[in-house]
Amino acid sequence: MSNPRVRKIADRIQVVVAEMLERRIKDPRLGFVTITDVRVTGDSQQASIFYTVLGAEEELASTAAALESAKGVIRSEVAKQLGMRIVPSLTFIPDALPESARALDEVLARARQQDEEVAARRVEAYAGDADPYKKPRVAGDEDDLDELDDLDDEDDRA
Repeated sequence: MSNPRVRKIADRIQVVVAEMLERRIKDPRLGFVTITDVRVTGDSQQASIFYTVLGAEEELASTAAALESAKGVIRSEVAKQLGMRIVPSLTFIPDALPESARALDEVLARARQQDEEVAARRVEAYAGDADPYKKPRVAGDEDDLDELDDLDDEDDRA
């Protein structure tokens, strides 16, 4: 779908379908649907419409049935809005994005927990000073005064 014309068709189909679902389709089986993406083939013959549904598996199944029954009405509105000679056939596909995002969140949570465990063990088993980095000297330190006295003595000798 690298063709800009095909991308514009896909974007327009996404807007038209979302407006149809929001305003004109009054099926009680239709849940809270979000159209996430539309992919159109290069010849503009088929459009795959990806959607997500807020809720459990029952809402997903009932929404899929409602979308399948409203496919003809939605396609006719897409034809009217696009004004194309050949209107793409519509296929509604549940988007796997929420499941993959949920799995990714679980992996990140597990990694965060393991990092915390490693950090806790590191504090207990650290072999050196708590802060091994050298810090800039502060003007009020006693060591600095001794070094300054040594430098003054060297200057007096010269």
